[in-house]
Amino acid sequence: MKDLFDYVSFGDLQLNSRIVRTGLWESEREKTGNLTPEIYNRYENIAASGVGLIISELISLYPRDVFSKYTHTMHYKQFVREAKDLTDLVHVYDVPIFGQVGFVQFNKHANQNVAVDDITVDDIRKIQTDYIMAAQKLDYAGFDGIQIGLGNYYFLSRFINPNFNSREDRYGGSTLNRLKLVLEIINVIKETTDLHINCRLNAFDGTHIGMTLDETIEVSKILEKYGADSLQITRPRSPQFFTRENTEENPLIKATDKIISNVGIPVILGGGATGQDQINGILNNTDIDFISMQRPFVADPSFLVDWKVMGNGVTTCKTCNNCYWKKTATCHIHRTPTLNI
Repeated sequence: MKDLFDYVSFGDLQLNSRIVRTGLWESEREKTGNLTPEIYNRYENIAASGVGLIISELISLYPRDVFSKYTHTMHYKQFVREAKDLTDLVHVYDVPIFGQVGFVQFNKHANQNVAVDDITVDDIRKIQTDYIMAAQKLDYAGFDGIQIGLGNYYFLSRFINPNFNSREDRYGGSTLNRLKLVLEIINVIKETTDLHINCRLNAFDGTHIGMTLDETIEVSKILEKYGADSLQITRPRSPQFFTRENTEENPLIKATDKIISNVGIPVILGGGATGQDQINGILNNTDIDFISMQRPFVADPSFLVDWKVMGNGVTTCKTCNNCYWKKTATCHIHRTPTLNI
């Protein structure tokens, strides 16, 4: 019988539990981009809580991206030095950490938010180069892996989606062609770093000619074949779609379970869980082995400590989504400052 606090393998990594913390915004950063003591304290509390894997808040690939004002980017001068302090801190608790890297808009000089069909092959080479350089920075800074943002509404999620990509060159058309930009990135990261590569995917997007679950399964198989080490399955506009759903009613659970049956790499259910019994029910009634949580860690970075001691824990998160809408990593209901444990 599976339990969320099982000590388990995740590819070549060992995890202290089946819970994956996925971050969103790094809102306490200083205006220069630097990490603050509050950020280090939050990560230490999460690492010490019994979490299995930490995925960082979004690290924006570009300083002029729409999200860069809410989180830090790869471009500030002290990134590697401060990130190395962060990874060293997390590793004290034997917790691996991935850097989540993504961007929403591709801006080219005066052209803002260039459409997928309008970027040139030179633009594609720039995106690939920037991702590879970001991965090398993460590797040097001590991260265990990189999460490539192919889900939600990030740029690469649109690039691989037939609803947005109608290109007629080698980067458009078939599922394989639409994935080539990403597959070429993965290939070079594999050759030049020791990072675990995780890809975050939408299970489906609900549009007329967009990504269906069947196509996501095909994408998952291709990513595995070309070197991805694990997947995280989410929804296009998470987390606002996530409610207190049970196993029978949550389509994301069913979709993730079906994807798992078609690949041989670890797959993370991307969100929606709120309680210990609910999570254990999902683990024992499906083939899902790993579950991601984001907002519960915003409400209380140390909640897993109480769950492990008391059992039958339920998150204090009220699912108000203010942390998402206000672009902060702080809870707007539970405002008590977090202390180191």
